[in-house]
Amino acid sequence: MSEQQKKRRLGRGWYWLFVVEFAVALWPPLYNRIAPELFGIPFFYWFQLLWVLVSAVLTAVVYFATDV
Repeated sequence: MSEQQKKRRLGRGWYWLFVVEFAVALWPPLYNRIAPELFGIPFFYWFQLLWVLVSAVLTAVVYFATDV
C-alpha cells in the first residue's frame, strides 16, 4: 500500500463530522424550545444560527484534515 493510500484511509474518519452536522440539523426535538433566550432571541433560532457557524468550522476542519 502506497503512502498516499495510507493517508487517504486514515483521513476517512474525518468525514464522520459531516454526519454529526447532518444529524443535528435534522433532529428538531433537540432544539425545538424557546428557553433559554439569548438577547431576547428564542433558543430555536439562535441555536440554528450558531449551528451554521459550527458547521462551517467543522467543514473547514474536514477540508484541511483530508487535504491530500
